[in-house]
Amino acid sequence: MNLTHKKLTPSKVVTYIVLCFWAVTTLYPFVWVILNSFREKGLIRKDSFSIPTAGNGFTLDNYATAMDRFDFGSAYLNSILVSVVVTIAVVILAGLCAYGLVRYRFRGRGLLYSLIMAGMMFPVFSTIIPVFRMEAAWGIASTGNRWLSLLAVILPQIAGNLCFATIVLMGFIESVPIDLEESAYLDGCNVFQVYFHIIIPAAKSSFATVAIFSFLWSYNDLFTQSFFLRYPKEKTITLLLNEISSQAGVNYGLMAASVVLIVIPVLVVYVCLQKHIIKGLTAGAIKG
Repeated sequence: MNLTHKKLTPSKVVTYIVLCFWAVTTLYPFVWVILNSFREKGLIRKDSFSIPTAGNGFTLDNYATAMDRFDFGSAYLNSILVSVVVTIAVVILAGLCAYGLVRYRFRGRGLLYSLIMAGMMFPVFSTIIPVFRMEAAWGIASTGNRWLSLLAVILPQIAGNLCFATIVLMGFIESVPIDLEESAYLDGCNVFQVYFHIIIPAAKSSFATVAIFSFLWSYNDLFTQSFFLRYPKEKTITLLLNEISSQAGVNYGLMAASVVLIVIPVLVVYVCLQKHIIKGLTAGAIKG
């Protein structure tokens, strides 16, 4: 077996050094939070960079206090419910919209595409007041009903993610050979069979990318949720973290433990599906 050795050029060495430095600066803050979540609160300000060990500041009291004082179970349930519903709705609606815009030519198509592009330019801060008034008029905002309040959050989050999702999916669907669809039509398939049996499997990486980003954006959203969720039973995980930061004060151990508990679902989703994020965005950018 012949082994070939590639010589490292100065430019590659510099690139590796920069990437390693970026990785360290990106990962270290989270490592620091994890270490201090196991440290006694009185020792964090004195020594927050060493590794806590048994007999030297190590404790599980921060996690016990966080779980005892705050309702993480209800907050997790609300956040997961909102994020999952938003993700499913965005994937379905954006996928159908992208497929229609790519494969069909109809009057107003250009205007619709321009509106989708323009929709990405409006920040949520500029639309939240009219959205809140509209949902209040519908009777789903500020009602005190947990499920209606969660619905009031889900609807604007779906709308906020649709434009980005549609653009990403259009870039990949355009790269799917139309010959596959024409063959399916000749075999007697209808448009929905073509979409679900050809388009979705061929563009699954982009669909996975859209799903992951939609889930993470919905899960991490604080601004929209703070407008519509006002009662304890409605709190999501981001609102709970905001409450903890205001109540814990200088109890940095409790805050660190709470942060670790809150970001666990995000890390699990990202670590398990990160290859789909990279593959989906790269495929859409190159093939689209």
